[in-house]
Amino acid sequence: MRNIMSLLGLAILLSLAGCGDGQQEYQPGFAEKQEQPEKHYSFAIHPLHNPEMLLERYGPIVDYLNRNIKGVHFTLEASRNYDEFDKKLYAGQPDFALPNPYQTINSLKHGYHVFGKMGDDHNFTGVWLVRRDSGIRKVTDLKGKKVSYPAKTALAATMMPQYYLHTHGIDVNKDVENLYVGSQESSIMNVYLGQVSAGATWPIPWMLFQKEQPEKAAQLEKIWETEPLINNGLVARGDMPPELVERVATLLSTLHENDEGRAMLGRLPISRFERANDASYDVVRSFLDTFSRKVRPLEPQ
Repeated sequence: MRNIMSLLGLAILLSLAGCGDGQQEYQPGFAEKQEQPEKHYSFAIHPLHNPEMLLERYGPIVDYLNRNIKGVHFTLEASRNYDEFDKKLYAGQPDFALPNPYQTINSLKHGYHVFGKMGDDHNFTGVWLVRRDSGIRKVTDLKGKKVSYPAKTALAATMMPQYYLHTHGIDVNKDVENLYVGSQESSIMNVYLGQVSAGATWPIPWMLFQKEQPEKAAQLEKIWETEPLINNGLVARGDMPPELVERVATLLSTLHENDEGRAMLGRLPISRFERANDASYDVVRSFLDTFSRKVRPLEPQ
């Protein structure tokens, strides 16, 4: 009985304490729904330009992806040279990448797949530059001379120009001294400085050089140009979420449909990105097979 009375008294005291003036009735609280943390992805661009210029031209496109895809953050990754980019790509490090067509073909052996490409295939050619005062007029004038290229693995700016020499009477393994100078700009500047008799690049770096350094460009001329091939690819590593790859493909392939996108494309400069798949690059396999048999063997990648 004593215990029952004690419990009854405690209940009365608690009830009275809850009836004081200004006492707020308890309301249950609910924690705010927390947003999921961003997932980070790398987007590596092969050395179309030096790293500073690459970031300047492709940075806005990566920012555009970040603004239009919720819950993710892309980081643009530049490389100092082709060798550095190749090592990253073939080790499967970048989540997304824009490699040249030769690197695109090789990336398929390292867990990537093609989801798009740069447009304007007619501009994917190799061009040979000489100084206007060089005296070089026909291909065989290069015999015994030094010539420059960005890198052995550059397709438009190295392999295609070397194939051009081969089809015009030059054995690139014996008749010329090949210098692989690391970047498109370096190949052009080697010609301007007279360190080589001719240099190979492709139209986009040459167009940009003419626009940004017109006085130097005026001392050079494009003397030969190769037949075109398919342009640079867009690849994603196989473990990327399919819905994310599709969203990236959609955003890039529709850039040309709005003013902001056209302005970004104009800085590259290309007119558009396009949808593509692994089979789109079969034409590159065919070229590489011919090149490796007739010009020089390709190193395993």
